[in-house]
Formats: sequence, structure tokens, C-alpha cells
Amino acid sequence: MSYALECIAVFLAAYLVNIFYITVFYHRGLAHRSVRLKPRVRKFVIWTGNWVTAIDPKAWVCMHRMHHQLADTLLDPHSPVQSGLWKLMLVQLRSYERTLVCLMKGRAPYVAAVRDLDFPVNWLNRKGLWFLPYTLHAVIGLVIGTASGAWLLAPAYWLGIMSHPVQAWMVNALGHRFGYVNFENGDNSKNNTWVALLVMGEGYQNNHHHQPQSPKFSVKWWELDLGYFLCLVAEAAGLIEIKGRLRLTTQG
Repeated sequence: MSYALECIAVFLAAYLVNIFYITVFYHRGLAHRSVRLKPRVRKFVIWTGNWVTAIDPKAWVCMHRMHHQLADTLLDPHSPVQSGLWKLMLVQLRSYERTLVCLMKGRAPYVAAVRDLDFPVNWLNRKGLWFLPYTLHAVIGLVIGTASGAWLLAPAYWLGIMSHPVQAWMVNALGHRFGYVNFENGDNSKNNTWVALLVMGEGYQNNHHHQPQSPKFSVKWWELDLGYFLCLVAEAAGLIEIKGRLRLTTQG
């Protein structure tokens, strides 16, 4: 395998770990409960999620649920309609930081949005040690690069495992600005095929906003929700149970 292919393979492996946590465990599991995490898996995700993704699971769920409640309004925590495409990267970071603070201080409506989640904000954030996951993965990357003698594997690993801010920007910005519509949802959500392919089905924002409780985000025969495929793999491995298996149907 060539050096370039090794770097791509390491990046994709790390990226897959990150997106598995986000789209299966955080999004379809904790946020919408369209899949049920087995009790031991749920505890494991709550304990490891912040370390793996550098994103607090409770804050992520809170922010995401508020996005659905307030989609593309002035109160949406991340809407390109309000902030523009490029500024949204900073906006979503500031919204995430604000969500963490408001949850730790017990402020409504943040607490109300995640009242069903029986765990606190991760101790890393409560203690102001949010940077430790980034440091940990930098060390892991350096170990991989040193052990293999291929130094570019280090940034390939780190960029893959710490990729959620870019994933989120693609979904939140491009998925609410460019694409096609299957449903009239009263917001600016779009189905963006390229984002859906790159972010495991998350780019089908229009479909998802129409029926958030569906574990499958694709509707048309040619729409490919790779995140649902990950759910099928996780279910076969005994990690989750897909609930309801709701199927979206297009209007008309």
C-alpha cells in the first residue's frame, strides 16, 4: 500500500469511528430515540463519547433538539439563513459553548430540552478540561506515526477522529441552503446528496426534519443513507435495537 493510501485508510478509519458515535449513538440514539442503545452500550457511550469525539453527548443532544424546535428562526443555534454559510462554523462553536454553560447552570429551556437524559454534562467540561480529548488523540496520532515511521499518519488520524466540526458545518450549512425538497416542513431544510454521502446520510435534512423519529433518513430509491447501514451493523452486533423502522413517503 502506498504512503498516500495508508494516510487515506487511517483517516477514513478514524472518521468512521467519529461518525458512528455521532450519527448512530448521539443522533439516532440519544437525540431522537429512533434506535435504542442497549443499557451497557448506553453507559459506555455516555462515558466515552466526549473522549472519542471531543463533543459532550448531552450538550450535542440539547443543541440538536433545539435546532429542530427552532429550525431556521432567529433562535436556531445554527442556521445559515441567519448567519450565512462561512460564519456558521464559528456560530455553531459559540452555540455549543453556550449550551454547555446553560446546562451546567441549570437554565431553561436548555435543561427542559434534555430532561429525559439521566446523566450530567461530562466531567471534562465541568472541570474546564475540554482540551484533553484533543490532546489524547494528538498523542495517539504521534504514536501511530512514530511506530510506523510514516509521520503523515499522525495528522491523518487526528483530522479523522476530530472531524465533527466540519461534518456539522456541512450538514448545518449546506443542508439548509443547497439541495432539493421532498417535504414542505416550514423551514429551509434541504436534501443535499453530496453531504449525505460524506456524512453518512445526515445530508438528507429535509427528509429528517419531516420525521425526526425515523431511523432511516432516505426516502427515494436512489437516496443512500449509509448511517442507517451503520445502524443495521450495530443491531447485528447486539449494540442497538432499531425501533419502529418507520419509512418516510414522499408527498403526492
